[in-house]
Amino acid sequence: MLKNPWNLTDFESRKLDQLQRTTQRIYRAYLLEEALAAVLDCRYIWLARSKLDEWLSWASRSRLRPFVKLARTIRQHREGILEYVRDRLNNGRVEGLNGKARTITRRSYGFHSAASLISMLFLCCGGIHAYPAHIYPFWTH
Repeated sequence: MLKNPWNLTDFESRKLDQLQRTTQRIYRAYLLEEALAAVLDCRYIWLARSKLDEWLSWASRSRLRPFVKLARTIRQHREGILEYVRDRLNNGRVEGLNGKARTITRRSYGFHSAASLISMLFLCCGGIHAYPAHIYPFWTH
């Protein structure tokens, strides 16, 4: 259930079919999750808007408490989600840079000044490439 449907092996597809027959609530949750992923993959805002409305209606009637709650939350942030579909902008790069800066800050305990930390941040995050003069002892490039 954690793989994309097109990446399932024959064995995994058979297990999913068995899940559909035996545990319908879990299978319904799987279908809801895949449908929401399809909404976020839409390239056209008008199509995403109609599919999102259909998904919200389905999730609200699903009788699966987590999805009903998720549908209420998505309704509150509907326009922001549709903006993502239109622009494909997210804050992943900023979060990655913040994580890198926090790691460097943790490693910098013991530096004598803030200037050393700032220099380390510029060195690690500034796109500077420092190549060693020698790769092997006594050998030059």
